[in-house]
Amino acid sequence: MNQEELQKILEAHKKWINSEDDGVRADLSEANLSGAELRGADLSGAELRGANLRGANLSDADLSGADLRGANLSDADLRGANLDFSCWPLWCGSLAVKVCKRIAVQLAYHFCKLDCDDPEYIAARNAILDFANQFHRVDECGKLEKR
Repeated sequence: MNQEELQKILEAHKKWINSEDDGVRADLSEANLSGAELRGADLSGAELRGANLRGANLSDADLSGADLRGANLSDADLRGANLDFSCWPLWCGSLAVKVCKRIAVQLAYHFCKLDCDDPEYIAARNAILDFANQFHRVDECGKLEKR
């Protein structure tokens, strides 16, 4: 699949979201949208709500600012993808996603930044703090300290 074909799918998907007659839900399950295939698919700012991305290879894709609410990301490969400012859904359809250390650190940082006073949370937070502080935006967002 090339960027032009991908763009057509995204346009039809946006129409589906807007309940337009010729709209079609994006089914990119098992699609290869990796850097090797598309030199990293440009999905920056893409409206992917409800899209089927199950098992898709999105490695090195630019998903910055993408809306992934309700998207099925099960078994998708997001290693090396840019997820800055994107909306990652917290539901069963986003479990078992393959990620690289950069994304794992980003998620850990966000977890550690929660405001929760439960002792079990604080213990878990403090246990991964050194890992979370490797976040690529730590200078901008601030280094986290133990509680």
